[in-house]
Amino acid sequence: MPGNLTVTELDAAITAGEIDTVVVAFPDAQGRLVGKRVSGRMWRDVVLPHGAEACNYLLSVDVDMGTVDGYAMSSWETGYGDMVLVPDVFTLRRIPWQPGAALVMSDLRWERGDPVVPSPRSILNRQRDRLADRDLVAYAGTELEFIVFDDTYRDAWRKGYRDLTASTDYNVDYNLLATTRLEPLLRDIRNGMEAAGLYCEGVKGECNLGQQEISFRYGEALATADDHTIYKNGAKEIADRHGKALTFMAKFDEREGNSCHIHLSVRSSAGEPVMAGDGAHGFSPLMEHWIAGVLATLREFTLLYAPTINSYKRYAKGSFAPTGVAWGLDNRTCALRVVGHGAGLRVENRVPGGDVNPYLAISAIIAGGLHGIENELTLPDPLAGNAYASGADTLPTTLREAAALFAESRIAREAFGDDVVEHYLNQARIEVEAFDAAVTDWERVRGFERL
Repeated sequence: MPGNLTVTELDAAITAGEIDTVVVAFPDAQGRLVGKRVSGRMWRDVVLPHGAEACNYLLSVDVDMGTVDGYAMSSWETGYGDMVLVPDVFTLRRIPWQPGAALVMSDLRWERGDPVVPSPRSILNRQRDRLADRDLVAYAGTELEFIVFDDTYRDAWRKGYRDLTASTDYNVDYNLLATTRLEPLLRDIRNGMEAAGLYCEGVKGECNLGQQEISFRYGEALATADDHTIYKNGAKEIADRHGKALTFMAKFDEREGNSCHIHLSVRSSAGEPVMAGDGAHGFSPLMEHWIAGVLATLREFTLLYAPTINSYKRYAKGSFAPTGVAWGLDNRTCALRVVGHGAGLRVENRVPGGDVNPYLAISAIIAGGLHGIENELTLPDPLAGNAYASGADTLPTTLREAAALFAESRIAREAFGDDVVEHYLNQARIEVEAFDAAVTDWERVRGFERL
């Protein structure tokens, strides 16, 4: 793709003075892009051959970057040592919205060389390896929605994120007129991502005020998760340059939330489709077991699809966000929607919101599908009609409930390991405790005068 760089091409660009900064990055436990900027000379002399160091607390902090207790991998008692960022040179790319910059994604290793197991890239790589053992490769596409405001990020912060001006005034789903005023920003995001090596398919308006969705071409699972993370960070940076702010939070207000539907299919290592077949609905036996496994693990794995308190505000009847554990054929009321045919046959998981960590969610889908294959689970009939009124089992409605299901999940511990399960259970515990201690605007409005 244009924008992608080889090591040789980056070296030449540094020598020519076109690139002077390399962003050495990795996804943290919340799915955010973190890391450091190094000079071109430092990249060539030190980082490329040896990696870079970063404090191991970066996978063990809350959203505010505060040090919190309960993590096995880092604490005051262990001294908060370093981990090594090992550049994945196949992810090198230009970052055109940052002049003179390139970016590389990194894997995390301890100084003795073994991987940092709870890191999101390591978790996904483990599931990719499990697929490879069966001669399978996962391909995924993520559909991130966001809301644009005419306020800057710093103004929004000063306002406490209240009384912000949405960039549109009414429902602009597929609307080409009202979204034109946003086109200077959206065009810069699309073109910036193309120049950074992503394959941008298009943009459309959505239902909430100021809400948009920019979609990208599917790719191999790890590449998709990397692109998702780079895009999410870059879109915010580009919006800031336009004097605007955008949010991917799952539920900004009482209107429609921001979803992140994840489309995923598997092929053989030779690229041959394996989900289509001669069975019902054009499915292969593998496809039937795969859907059955993802469906069977939806409740236990919801923590990996919906990682924050706010995630669960999105699950509302009649909102196009799922509430029932059901699958259907091109049915947007179901948690799992099967679309496409032949080589394009795939499962859309509609559970994640815009706050999702894509590495964890894709890992959960793969682990669920493999659970179905390994146990040859039987696929129930597709749900026809309104899943909201079907009486199907429901997704967890709170982070606390999702964490309890994850903690008790034998499937999760077998698929991810106890260290990963305990790491993300602690992250959920920290989030719940912080929310329980907070006094909200809702409480003040109801109780300040009237109670």
